[in-house]
Amino acid sequence: MDTQGIENTARALVEGDRGILALDESSSTCNKRFAGLGIPQTEGTRRDWRELIVTTPGLGEYISGVILHDETIRQQKKNGTPFVKAILDAGIIPVIKVDTGAQKLAGHPGEKITEGLDGLRRRLQEYSQMGARFAKWRAVITIGNGLPSRACIEANAQALARYAALCQEAGMVPMVEPEVLMEGEHDLERCSKVTEDVLRTVFHQLHIQGVTLEGMILKPNMVLPGLGCPRQATADETAEATVRCLLRAVPAAVPGIAFLSGGQSSELASARLNAMNVRFKTRLPWALSFSFARAIQQPAMEIWHGQGAKVKAAQQALHHRARCNWLARRGEYTSAMEGAGS
Repeated sequence: MDTQGIENTARALVEGDRGILALDESSSTCNKRFAGLGIPQTEGTRRDWRELIVTTPGLGEYISGVILHDETIRQQKKNGTPFVKAILDAGIIPVIKVDTGAQKLAGHPGEKITEGLDGLRRRLQEYSQMGARFAKWRAVITIGNGLPSRACIEANAQALARYAALCQEAGMVPMVEPEVLMEGEHDLERCSKVTEDVLRTVFHQLHIQGVTLEGMILKPNMVLPGLGCPRQATADETAEATVRCLLRAVPAAVPGIAFLSGGQSSELASARLNAMNVRFKTRLPWALSFSFARAIQQPAMEIWHGQGAKVKAAQQALHHRARCNWLARRGEYTSAMEGAGS
């Protein structure tokens, strides 16, 4: 295993205050988003949307990596250029989602286990040959009445660790994503306790599997009240709770933490990331970055609507959101930037 090479790649993903754009929705998830906006749900339309994103001028100024789905990594621009080449030419690192989705966890109603370990060694080799240098695996944890169970946390942590070890064996950097979902009525304190428990368990399993922490990226949720909680946290409260949780559970050897947006609005995700970096950036052992999907894409998709004439305007909106999050990493984002388009 090229330990030094893996560590260098991991650091590159969080350098320069850039972040990660998650473009790894499955075909069915992408189609649902299209359906909500009246966009045709076809392979060709999905390809057009992804080409819009990967060809956005100047995207590499603010984005260091793009997470792709299996369908996307095999697609090409209309002129025949593979998406992977277009991404690399923009100075961005291709990342590939390698799990095959969350399924019901036997014996534990309401909980899920992420699958995809079977054949993963072979698939990682293929993706590496296609140009991917990072991989991603997402586990989902639900908070509810009696949830999450110990079994669910342990099973998902073990799968994440086995995936991470296989990635490093293949010379790829694992992005480890244990997501505590926002759905529910739980408060900020409950989310903090569950998130800390999940992260401690994940890093225990990573240690058991011999994963090099300097050669990975953590992609966690922010610590937030459930969507159904009557009292939502301020940006400063979120920053305080999230950083306190991470300091208790994430080893200093990890080079970067790239938050998922998890259904937050574009503006809230940027404001909360900004609050963390304003208050804590100079005191933390790891970089606090972003790995957003809808929080970067949605405004652009709403403008595009599947229409070629609106590609340029949609790309400008995408570029703006990427820049807002780059500024949030620097602690320089303000709500006054919204609507400015620059």
